[in-house]
Amino acid sequence: MRPSKRPNDAMRDVTMDTGVSRHAEGSCLVRFGHTEVLCMASLEERVPPFLKNSGKGWVTAEYGMLPRATGDRMRREAASGKQSGRTQEIQRLIGRSLRAIVDLEALGERQITVDCDVLQADGGTRTAAITGGFVALSECLKWMEDRSMVKRHDVLLGHVAAVSCGIHKNEPILDLDYAEDSTAETDANFVMTGAGGIVEIQGTAEGAPFSEEEFLELMKLARKGIGELVQTQRQVLGEH
Repeated sequence: MRPSKRPNDAMRDVTMDTGVSRHAEGSCLVRFGHTEVLCMASLEERVPPFLKNSGKGWVTAEYGMLPRATGDRMRREAASGKQSGRTQEIQRLIGRSLRAIVDLEALGERQITVDCDVLQADGGTRTAAITGGFVALSECLKWMEDRSMVKRHDVLLGHVAAVSCGIHKNEPILDLDYAEDSTAETDANFVMTGAGGIVEIQGTAEGAPFSEEEFLELMKLARKGIGELVQTQRQVLGEH
């Protein structure tokens, strides 16, 4: 039995609320169980130097955790003068995941930055950030479309979402919370598009190596979970 008492193929309760920021062009507060991430998309009429005069835009992300997002207060990274390697790795993953479903030429020479701030952490913060980050990005593009700057569906090539899977007490499980993640024998994060394309897979055996058969079981669970997440994204964005 899982610590959460959920069936092995069950997600935590997932909610996504849009329009939570009065300033950002797009915003989403996403919850995976007790994990909460505030995602805000900001538009700038500029691009990084390497894209100047290219006709292409850019989508990037920044990620951080509030000091009391976890059980013990963490020191703000700004206080130490640099980001941790974990933070840099996660925000690069979020940026890669969002760019996978964006036509940068259709965006034009503009940059959208998606800030993902973890308000409360209970496992799966990066997967929640990617899933909610997509909603914030889509809302930003809708804001632009309302002002005749772009056509949202010309820029967005599809949906993208992410979920964790793992092997816990020799059982493959979907959407790990902290109690499961901290004791799992295998932990993996899957990023996929709504059409089923694989954007990225991060998998680690914490103890004994896992088999190909076990990996395929995790992939099956991930496809189920991401299918449910994409359906929630569609509902939140008013898509049918």
